Amino acid sequence: MSEKKLAGLWIDSEKAVVVKNHDAQNAFKFFLCSPVKAEIQHGNSSENAGNNAERTNKVKFFKEIEHLLTNSQEVYITGPGQIQEELKHYLHETAQFKNLNITLDTAQQMSDEQVLETVKNHFNA
Repeated sequence: MSEKKLAGLWIDSEKAVVVKNHDAQNAFKFFLCSPVKAEIQHGNSSENAGNNAERTNKVKFFKEIEHLLTNSQEVYITGPGQIQEELKHYLHETAQFKNLNITLDTAQQMSDEQVLETVKNHFNA
């Protein structure tokens, strides 16, 4: 078992399923964290207000994920669409994660167990 603190996640615009092999102090076996749900904005007075709310919600969503990735030395991100790229860019803009080794992949919807297995396979755990 690796002593490296590893994390992986499946993400789309509505939720993220995070798997990691460490808590605050120790690296041990991979486990599922509680899914992080994105706040979806409905009904705005203008398109501009809607775009601002959407951006604010995405940053909030990424911050919650970032909190779960604290102390990770390597991160694997998978999911559909462009959101993995956005999360990678967001993390690299953050001082704590600017040198983090991040691997991107694409995958369709997966169950939490499938995410766990995919991350374990990625890190050969």
